[in-house]
This record gives sequence, structure tokens and C-alpha cells, in this order.
Amino acid sequence: MFKTILSGLQAYSGGFALISKLKLWSYFAIPILISIVVALLIISAAYGWSDNLGEWIANVWVWEWGKSAFTTIGTIVGGLVIIVIGLILFKHIIMALSAPFMSPVSEKIEAYITNSESVTSRKTTFMSQLWRGIKINGRNLIMELVLTVPILLLKFIPIVNIFSTVLLFLVQAYYAGFGNLDYTLERHFSYKESIAFVKKHRGLSIGNGIGFLLLLLIPVVGVVLVLPLSVTAASVSTVKVLKSEHNALKP
Repeated sequence: MFKTILSGLQAYSGGFALISKLKLWSYFAIPILISIVVALLIISAAYGWSDNLGEWIANVWVWEWGKSAFTTIGTIVGGLVIIVIGLILFKHIIMALSAPFMSPVSEKIEAYITNSESVTSRKTTFMSQLWRGIKINGRNLIMELVLTVPILLLKFIPIVNIFSTVLLFLVQAYYAGFGNLDYTLERHFSYKESIAFVKKHRGLSIGNGIGFLLLLLIPVVGVVLVLPLSVTAASVSTVKVLKSEHNALKP
């Protein structure tokens, strides 16, 4: 799996050059606007709720002994919960709403890599792409929250909380990459087939998602560049895997 994770990350190299070469920047105008608006809304909500959540967690500890320590831990965990949930919502909202704009980008990249004029295997429309994006990311949002809640609870356990941070990062990365890979997969596979493909190539999804999350760590610029670079990288790596598997099936 490490090899495929690395492959997903390496696909980011040359992203700027490929976008410029294929003249794809105009396709990202609306998705970038969506990213900025959603980010501002989530940051605003997080700023208003973080203190309240921290106080609520601290009040769970009704005993006097250890109250100060638990209050500190509660405040930290409360802030972390806001950040994690905000990040989860951010990535799934922008990927779902940007689907109709990212699918053409992925298609042009696939046509360039495969040297084909047309690569559309399944007929899709603007609305079908939007619905597919909402369906995939809605499903992923639920799955990610189901996994994230127990991982966050591990934060209260010393030593274990170190490993839970890594696990939480990998879960976030997997579902971020999942959404990006599907912009290419939706032309080739049904909803269920795409889920099976990503499960089979988990490392590819995690690698792409790691790049996605690292880009978001860059203040301001990260929100602007996260979709262009992550979608380009996902398209390149997914097309290469599809080509490899297709060639492997040839007699």
C-alpha cells in the first residue's frame, strides 16, 4: 500500500504545468469561489461554537479532583472536534458542488494522457454529475463521521491519543482522495463499481488525500489551490491505473 500512497502523492508533481498546458484554469473559477465561500462560512461557525463546545465537554467532569486538567483537555478536544468536523464538511461540500466543473477537467486530462479525442464511456449531464457528486460525498460524509467520532474519543486516553491522531489523518485523507478519484471513475463505473475500485486502490486514494490535506495547511492559498491541484493529481493517477488494468486484461 505504501507504494500506491506514494504514487498518489507523486501525481501532484507537474500539476501546475499540466493545468497550464491544457488551459484548464478557467474551469476552476467557480469551484475556487465555492471553496472560498464554504471556508469562510465554516470558519465563522467554528469561531462561534468552539468555546461553547469546550465548556460543555469540561462540564461533563462533575468531580473537583482533576477538574482543571479535564477542563484543559476538554477545551483542546473541543477545538479539535470543531476543526475536524469543519474540515470534513468543507471537503465533502466543495467536492460535491464542484463535480459538474471537475468532470470536464478530468476528461480533458484523460484524453491527453490516453491520446484520445473522446474518453467518455458513460453518458453524463451537468445534473447527473452534480447528483453523482452529492451521492458519493454524502455517502462518504456519513462513513467518515462514523469512523471519526470513536477516533476523537481516543483523544482522552494518554499515549493512545498519539496514534489516534495519525489514524484520524489517514481517514480524512482516504475520503478526500475518494471524492477526487470519482471525477474520473464516474465516466467508467457505476456508483457501486466506483466504491469497489477505491476500496481496491486505497493507497491511491490516501496518497491523493494527503496532498489535499497538506495543501489546506497553507493559509489562504491552500483553499484556492486545493481543488485544481488535487483533482489534476487524482485524474492523472486514476487514468494511469485504469490504463494499466485495461492493458492487463488484453490477451
